Amino acid sequence: MKLDLITTRDLEEFKLELFAEMRSILAGTRATNDSQWLRSAEVRKLLKISPGTLQNLRINGTLHYSTVGKIFYYKREDINSILEGNRSVI
Repeated sequence: MKLDLITTRDLEEFKLELFAEMRSILAGTRATNDSQWLRSAEVRKLLKISPGTLQNLRINGTLHYSTVGKIFYYKREDINSILEGNRSVI
């Protein structure tokens, strides 16, 4: 029967490989972060608005949304059109 010993160096190399793999997975997630649908927190961060302001945009029909369960989703193109429509010309 063959016995393999795991050394501290082996564990250190494994850790580095694992972190490198996790970074590449997370980088891929960020790259696909340009999804068509955004959640409320993402919209608030993008527009720099409060939860109440986002709710008012939903209520008065300025920003269209869809819900799945209790989660609100917004189309990225709707948010972009709001930003484009409210541009000031200097």
